Amino acid sequence: MAKGTVAHKGRITAIDHEKTTVEIISESACASCHAASLCGMSEAKKKIVEVRTNPYVVYAVGEEVNVSLKATMGHKAVWMGYGVPLVVLIAGILIPTALGVAELASGLIGLGAVALYYVALRLLRDVLNNDYEFNISKI
Repeated sequence: MAKGTVAHKGRITAIDHEKTTVEIISESACASCHAASLCGMSEAKKKIVEVRTNPYVVYAVGEEVNVSLKATMGHKAVWMGYGVPLVVLIAGILIPTALGVAELASGLIGLGAVALYYVALRLLRDVLNNDYEFNISKI
């Protein structure tokens, strides 16, 4: 794994001429414990990642691969998903409150601003997806 990248193992679920679909199973630390089924604390989440198909490397459905992403892109995603909405929420509450709006209304304005931010992210998902380039490599 190259320095400055985040990588996970995954399994190829579909391949076409434009994209290769990889399923990543991210497990919590206790998911690999032998008593995890009895404990109920373990969790495993399946994530689907679409990677641009490389015409020069042959992969097969069901093959295990490494999926990698630059660490800086992960930091950007965290900032856009959590940092910016927090700033929007605080600004959406403090600015109306400073202008003399009632606290309940200010809280609703802050929540509405965060909702609008997430709607905008959803509408711009195709543009944002172009910024995140996943790579796959054989194990």
